[in-house]
Amino acid sequence: MRKICLLFFVIGAMAYCQQVPDTLYKPKINKSAYAAGKGSIVYIDQAHRNFHTKDNRFLPFAQLLRQDGYVVKGFDTVFTKEKLTDVDILVISNALPEDSRPPFTIPTKSAFSKAEITALKQWITNGGSLFLIADHMPFAGAASELGEAFGFKFYDSFLFDNERRGILDFTNDNSLLASNIITKGRSADEKVDKVVTFTGQAFETPKEALSILKLNEKYTVHLPDTMWVFNEKTKQFKASNLSQGAVLEFGKGRVAVFGEAAMFTGQLAGQQRRKVGMNAEYAPQNYKLLLNIIHWLDRLY
Repeated sequence: MRKICLLFFVIGAMAYCQQVPDTLYKPKINKSAYAAGKGSIVYIDQAHRNFHTKDNRFLPFAQLLRQDGYVVKGFDTVFTKEKLTDVDILVISNALPEDSRPPFTIPTKSAFSKAEITALKQWITNGGSLFLIADHMPFAGAASELGEAFGFKFYDSFLFDNERRGILDFTNDNSLLASNIITKGRSADEKVDKVVTFTGQAFETPKEALSILKLNEKYTVHLPDTMWVFNEKTKQFKASNLSQGAVLEFGKGRVAVFGEAAMFTGQLAGQQRRKVGMNAEYAPQNYKLLLNIIHWLDRLY
C-alpha cells in the first residue's frame, strides 16, 4: 500500500508540475459560430491563482474559441458588481486561495470571498453566463462555496474507476454520456458521442440541473488528507448518482459546472510530453463538447 501511495504521489506531482500547453493543437471546425473576431467576448479568470489561464495551460482552450470566432480576454481582478457589468461569459478554472501552497492538505479554503460569490450570483441571476471548472483536490475545495451558491455540492476529492485509473470514458454505449441539447449540438456535425476526462472530482447536482457526464457505482470518490497521497485510511465512497459535468438555468442566467479541466485543453505532460486532454488521440470529440457548452452559454441555442 505504501508503494501504491508513493506511486500516486510521484505521478500526480509530475503531472501537476510539468503540464505545458500543446501550442500546435488546432482541430478542424467545419462551420465557425462567428466570423473571426466577431463573436462574443469570453473572459477567463486569472485573478485567483488559477492553474489554468488563457496564455498558459488554457491556451488551447482560448485558441479553439478564437477559431470559432470568439474574442478571449483575461479577467484580472476580483469579482464585483461593477466589474461584471459588461461581462456576458466568464470562465473560472481551477482557482486557489491566495495563501495556498503545496503540499495541499485539507481543509481547503475558498478561493473567493463571500462578497465575490454574492456578486457572481447576482450577475448570473440577472443574465450572466458562468463556466465553472473545479478539478480534483484542492481545486474542488477552493470552489466549493461558489458551487454551493448554485446548489452544487463539490467533494474535495479524486475520482477514479474501481481499478484506480484516472482516464474516464463517457459514451453513449456505456450510458454515462447524456443525450441532450449540449451533446447534440446545433447540427449533426456538432454531435458528441464520446468524452474523455482525466481524474477530476465528482459532485452532487441540484435537481433542476441537466447532468451531462453521469457517474455510477463503477467509479469511486477518494478523499485524501493530502493531494495525491492515498493509503488504507483514505476515505472513499461510490460515485453513484453523482456527476462530473452539468448545466443549469439560474434566474435569467446560465451556469455550466465541470469537475475536470484537462478535458477542455491540450496539454503535454511529464518529460515524455504525453498528450493529455483534447489533443489526445483517444479524446477526439472533447473539443466539440467545449464548443457546444460555450454556444449554450452564449445562447446560440
